[in-house]
Amino acid sequence: MTRYHHDHEVVVVGGGPVGMLLSAELRLAGVDVVLVERLAERSPHSKAFGLHARSLEVLDRRGLVGRFREGARSWANGHFAGLPEWVDFSVLDSSHPYALLVQQTRTEELLEAHALESGVRILRGHEVTSIEQDDGGVTVTGTSAGGDFVARARYVVGCDGGSSPVRKASGIGFPGTGGRVTARLGDVVLTAENPPMGMERTERGLLFCVPLEDGYHRIATFDFAATKDQGEELTLDELTASMRDIWGTDLGAHDPRWLSWFTDSARLADTYRDGRLLIAGDAAHVHFPVGGQGLNLGLQDAFNLGWKLAAEVHGWAPDDLLDTYSAERRVPAARVLANTRAQIALMNPDSDVTALRDLFTALMRLDQVNLHIAEMLTGVDVTYDLGPAEHPLTGRFAHDLDLVGDGAPKRLSELLHGGTGVLLDLSGGNAVTAAYEKWAAGVTDASRLVRVSATCPGEPELAALLVRPDGYVAWAGNRDAELEAGPHAAAVRWFGTV
Repeated sequence: MTRYHHDHEVVVVGGGPVGMLLSAELRLAGVDVVLVERLAERSPHSKAFGLHARSLEVLDRRGLVGRFREGARSWANGHFAGLPEWVDFSVLDSSHPYALLVQQTRTEELLEAHALESGVRILRGHEVTSIEQDDGGVTVTGTSAGGDFVARARYVVGCDGGSSPVRKASGIGFPGTGGRVTARLGDVVLTAENPPMGMERTERGLLFCVPLEDGYHRIATFDFAATKDQGEELTLDELTASMRDIWGTDLGAHDPRWLSWFTDSARLADTYRDGRLLIAGDAAHVHFPVGGQGLNLGLQDAFNLGWKLAAEVHGWAPDDLLDTYSAERRVPAARVLANTRAQIALMNPDSDVTALRDLFTALMRLDQVNLHIAEMLTGVDVTYDLGPAEHPLTGRFAHDLDLVGDGAPKRLSELLHGGTGVLLDLSGGNAVTAAYEKWAAGVTDASRLVRVSATCPGEPELAALLVRPDGYVAWAGNRDAELEAGPHAAAVRWFGTV
């Protein structure tokens, strides 16, 4: 019996944080979207534990960051390869210069609530078994407890993990390196008093230990000498044996509520789009989860893709707009793969690596080096290549400027809550208005880009900004710039014409 058969504009496969955020972004833009998730309920286990500065900035652009901050602790520091010199996040040029301690279960809960509030239809307990695309759309079939289901869509996005059925159906290549380091992980109770905290390196490997709630600790061992066969389950005996081998004691670990294992396999999809099939998050890139970068990378994929796919669905996207998703997002993913590989190399217990670690530790005491690593880990340094630009802000994430308009101060992030582009006029003249009106006269729906007039006391030379819905600057000009031709051309480039 086919229980569910319906047509949609977009089907999102995968109900983790990336799928939930992407679905909400599509609904915000008025797209008919359904999310299909294999699990009947959210997983109670957290793979990731934190949100970095760029992810917090992204959430702020939709008015969501307050939900995540409520009851959560913030960190001013992070680590790189477990080196003793901390990475200082407080010096980041960001409105959120810290890491927020939010377990992935909480992130998923909040983003699912946001998706539901946005009007996303979520089908839990639905496992996809077949994906077939043709010239007119994509057919998704699968099974559920209530029977088989079929969904037809114009586009399908796989946010369905490293073994992504969507990516496999598309034929997109997923090259990279296989696992050579085995990490064994458990959320367990410890009987040992004063267990080691953080990451400790020994001549046999590394031990990671942090306290969780309810008297549990998260333990992970990093074994550079042995690998596991795919499909094998991790046992408590195997975890405690690995702890004894690496640390000399198993710290009395018992009563596990979650056991898992992973490797340092690192892969990056050749492209994020094949016709009507797209991928995001772990479906597009996998790497060793050191530095807490994977979840954050995926959230920013979703934020980049949502408005572009919506534009394509609504028919106003410029010819290559959807292709810019893959072009822009593969670059930061490649950098994350590179820095996680570098961290694995530095974590190697081989005695010959110790001198290299000492050198890196010394270098990280230099402010410029520490800042470089902080920006890299948090994604704050991500800049998109948007072609020739006369202003250094073009392609960068827009600062959360303090604005004054109509006598009331506001932040730039507030102007982006609705998910539209913003042409911010700080000039007080007529040229930017003329540029906007010329663009608006050539479209059927000017609401995809709004013009806001304000002043910005903190940026007296800045005359105007064209900010994309994902918060990145598409065009910027100072008061001596061409304030009509420049913003008009950028508006056409990113927000189309008839």
